Amino acid sequence: MTDISALGKNEDGATAIEYGLIAALIALAAIIAFTSLGLNLAGIFNRISNALR
Repeated sequence: MTDISALGKNEDGATAIEYGLIAALIALAAIIAFTSLGLNLAGIFNRISNALR
């Protein structure tokens, strides 16, 4: 019976899930930021290329 009550107090799995969610949110934010930055850089390089022609 003590093993069953110990399972209810074990929070290791919850902590791992929380860290996984935080890592996923950080990765999503990085992907959005890099995509936006990449599109802006492509526009800048296109303008420079057109100006040099």
